[in-house]
Amino acid sequence: MVLPFANRAMAGQLLGQRLARERLPGPLVVVALPRGGVPVGAEVARLLHAPLELLIVRKIGAPWQRELAVAAVVDGESPEIVVDEETSAATGADRAYIEREAAVELREIERRRQTYLRGRAPLDLAGSTAILVDDGIATGTTVRAALKALRRRHALRVVLAVPVAAHETLMALRLLCDRSVCLAEPQPLRAVGLHYVDFHQVSDAEVVAALDAAALQAPAR
Repeated sequence: MVLPFANRAMAGQLLGQRLARERLPGPLVVVALPRGGVPVGAEVARLLHAPLELLIVRKIGAPWQRELAVAAVVDGESPEIVVDEETSAATGADRAYIEREAAVELREIERRRQTYLRGRAPLDLAGSTAILVDDGIATGTTVRAALKALRRRHALRVVLAVPVAAHETLMALRLLCDRSVCLAEPQPLRAVGLHYVDFHQVSDAEVVAALDAAALQAPAR
């Protein structure tokens, strides 16, 4: 695999082509993590002729470095906080801090749900092969929370699919899914965005447009 990817759409096309060769058992549902995972997931869903679903997960950053994840909170009937115990201890992020930040992130999750889904009910994942897609994985905290959430939604099989990931992180995440597909595992990874030419911040409008387009082409379930 030649890096960098031109953009998220191109990465999604390559990932979708690779997944098509895997011959995964259906029914398939592509579950994207917004916002960055949505352009990737939209291309995967198109190539696999599968519906596109969202799973909204928000990272909780360390007190002194917001990009360093100490925990993640995931949307659902009973929102769950998944804590990275090692990182939270090393950064002094105690339980009280994490719960305060989780309350903030839950409000953002609700805003995004209203903006993106506009009242649409979540897809039923029971008995399906749920393919979790993001634009890349560094520490894996949000993806870990998402994989656990898919199990709670009774997906029969959970597949993790990303264009690029840190090798050690991916090895750990493989214990939480039935299968993983990753196009590139550079060592060291440094930052996901360094492996894309265009890695702009995906807007809410782009997410909504991708969902609308996917809904028009998705097969009836």
